[in-house]
Amino acid sequence: MAERSKVQDVSHPQLSETVASLLRDRIMSGQLRPGERIRLEEVAQETGLSITPVREALLMLRAEDMVELQPRRGHVVAPLSRQDIIDVFRLQGDIAGELAARVAASITTAHLDDLRQQHERLRRAVQARQIGRVEQLEFEFHRSINRLADARKLSWMLRAATRYTPSRFYAANPEWRATMLADHEALLAALEAHDPVTVRPVMARHFTDGAERLVKHLDDLGVWSG
Repeated sequence: MAERSKVQDVSHPQLSETVASLLRDRIMSGQLRPGERIRLEEVAQETGLSITPVREALLMLRAEDMVELQPRRGHVVAPLSRQDIIDVFRLQGDIAGELAARVAASITTAHLDDLRQQHERLRRAVQARQIGRVEQLEFEFHRSINRLADARKLSWMLRAATRYTPSRFYAANPEWRATMLADHEALLAALEAHDPVTVRPVMARHFTDGAERLVKHLDDLGVWSG
C-alpha cells in the first residue's frame, strides 16, 4: 500500500502539468475569461484526477500570473490584455527567429531533407483535416529546428514562452493552417539558401500572425477585463 502511494506521489508533477496545460489553453483561447472562477472540484471531476494535482496546477498558474487567489472566491482567472498577447508572441518570435538564424548558417542537406519530410507529413495532415495530428506535427517541426540550433538555454526559454500558445485553437482554424504551410515553405527556402537575414522575419511573422488571430478571436468573444 505504501509503495502504491509513492507511485501516485511521483506522478503528481506530470499530472499537475497536464492540468496546468489544459487550463492555460482555455484561458488563452478565451474559454475561461478574466475574473472567472476556477473550482478545484469541477476540474478534478472533469479530468478524473484527485484534488491534489489540480491544486498543484493552480499553484503553478498563480506563479505565472495566469490565475489569482481571491478571498471568499478562491482561484479566478487573472486579468489579460491585448498587449499581453502581443508581448508573449513577440517574445516567441524574437527567440524563434534567433534560433532559426543560427540553423540557417549551418544546416546540412540531410537535416533540410528531414525538415521537408516533416513538412510533407504536416501538409497531408492538413489536407485530411486531422486537427490533433496537425497540432502535434507542427510542434515537432519547430522542435526539430530549435534542436538544430544547439542553443539549450534559448530553446528552454522558447519552450517556456510557447506554453501560452493555445495550439488546438490554431490547428482547428483553416485559414491559420493554410498560412502555416506557406510560412513553413518560406522558412525552408530561407534555410536552404543559408540566409539568416531572411529567415528571422519569416519566423517572426509566423508568431505575429498568431498574435493577430488570437487577439481578433478574443476581441470577438469580448473577453478583455479592461
